[in-house]
Amino acid sequence: MTDNATLTRGRTIDIPNNSVEAERLPSQYLDAGGILTHYVEMGAGVPTILIHGGGAGADSWGNWRACLPLLAEHCRAIAIDLVGFGRSDVPDPATFTYSQDARDQQLADFITALDYDGIVNLVGNSTGGLTAMGAAQLVPDKVNKLVLMGSAGIETGIITPLKALTEYDFTEAGIRRIISSLANPDFHPSDDLVAYRHQLSVDPETRAGYSAFMSWIGSQNGLHRPDEFIAQVKHKSLVLHGKDDAVVPLSSAHRLLELIDNSWGYIMPHCGHWAMLEYPEEFTAASVKFLFEDED
Repeated sequence: MTDNATLTRGRTIDIPNNSVEAERLPSQYLDAGGILTHYVEMGAGVPTILIHGGGAGADSWGNWRACLPLLAEHCRAIAIDLVGFGRSDVPDPATFTYSQDARDQQLADFITALDYDGIVNLVGNSTGGLTAMGAAQLVPDKVNKLVLMGSAGIETGIITPLKALTEYDFTEAGIRRIISSLANPDFHPSDDLVAYRHQLSVDPETRAGYSAFMSWIGSQNGLHRPDEFIAQVKHKSLVLHGKDDAVVPLSSAHRLLELIDNSWGYIMPHCGHWAMLEYPEEFTAASVKFLFEDED
């Protein structure tokens, strides 16, 4: 990355008296095609970009903080905030469409703006997985491998567990309902994690962007791409999925494996939609083996 490409100031959200926020890595910002994109990073080496999902209060730190130090032992781990989330730009929904194309383009532009002399890896959860697939097609020569964890992309409609996200009421109780729909029953979030996500979600700009995103998902009857689009992914891909994922059914992982020629599967038992938070050590170990240890 060139020195003048990295900015230290952008959109901020204050979350006082919160341990998750207190431990957060320093904010950095990069102009990704006009979207000032917030990110945090650890480690050195090959950039491995982590892309969060689309639940209320999602962001680079809250979603990836358990995996970042583990991945940083092997690479430069970079977790970004998608447009409309966390501390990245939140364009006015009156003039900006919160579509999947927009997220794909933001990530592709972020990869380009990194100005890395080599190819990067992409690790995406849910919406982030679909975004990784899209960005890999926009800048194929800049991407090495993909890890698609609980990835969106296959048409399922808006099934009941998804309604905790699409009908979120901007309360802490609503955040707890989202987490309950995403994680296995034995995952118990700390009160500070709930508060952290809630405070991010009720920022006025973020709230407007999230509402626009959920409205767009409703208009599409879910978050998916045509089979032909997914089949165009030619990069080596690990399809990693929780066996008990209620938000993106296991059948979606099977279909991704059918559609993506160069794909491998890894199914985690007793795991929901949030492998990176439910079982960060196992998730990271599987990802590291695929990204850095398996022979090409």
